[in-house]
Amino acid sequence: MNAVVLTLLKLLARLPLPVLHGLGIALGWLVYWAPGRHSARMRSNVFDSGLCTPGADCRRLLRLSVSESGKAIIELLPVWLRPYEQVLKLVKGRSGWEAIDAARAAGKGIILIGPHIGCFELLNLDYAARHPFTAMYKPPRKAVLAELMLNGRQRGQATLVPTDLSGVRAQLAALKRHEAIGILPDQVATGGDGVWAPFLGRPAYTPTLVASLQRKTGAAAFFVAAERLSWGRGYHLHAFPVLDALPEDKAAAALRINQGVEDVVRRFPAQYLWSYNRHKRPGDAPPPDAMPT
Repeated sequence: MNAVVLTLLKLLARLPLPVLHGLGIALGWLVYWAPGRHSARMRSNVFDSGLCTPGADCRRLLRLSVSESGKAIIELLPVWLRPYEQVLKLVKGRSGWEAIDAARAAGKGIILIGPHIGCFELLNLDYAARHPFTAMYKPPRKAVLAELMLNGRQRGQATLVPTDLSGVRAQLAALKRHEAIGILPDQVATGGDGVWAPFLGRPAYTPTLVASLQRKTGAAAFFVAAERLSWGRGYHLHAFPVLDALPEDKAAAALRINQGVEDVVRRFPAQYLWSYNRHKRPGDAPPPDAMPT
């Protein structure tokens, strides 16, 4: 990475979080009004989500989401570039984490299912400060961003593995060692990894890896989210246990996963990544003719 650019980013990362989040609000609106499909996709996803009443209610959620999306971009600077011990201090509280500790004490592997909500990058770093943690990693095409991402994520006891069969094997091995892994449940599946299942009332090609790993290892699964507190006060981490084992049937498991993601989105609707094209059809996916309901 260009040394001048890295130095500039590190200086920006030192700014207080309230200042950075203020800059993020401006950045969110700048990106929203830029040419491209970003703004149209955000509007469509918000207004079609069923989480708001069409009209003023949805417009308010959209405005909040635009601001939160900018914060999500700008906060990567302190999360990835500040010294690790300073990053961990951004966590101001936890809810539901005692269930994770209990599952660890019982000798179970842990699957942290983290949707794109709030500062999801912080979840891995916080957990890896105390326990071994394995997550898949697909480098961005830009070398500058790839270097930033790798150095920012692989800290503490975190291990990043490729998004291929070797990475799946590494995650399976980690669970069999009674360690933790991280899964993003709301990405569009590729290849033969997914099935169609409803998400916020629309078809979404949903990954099924979580159910497969849980079935093979008996791991305990939790939906997790890093709530972004107002006025740059930091983050509160939430954990919601998956109380029953995910079904063996892929379609039924995908439905359960999407329902769990929906539940978390409903708690923090403005902090969800509405700009993501969650409902697109991959080129190798069948049409969404039939889905479980």
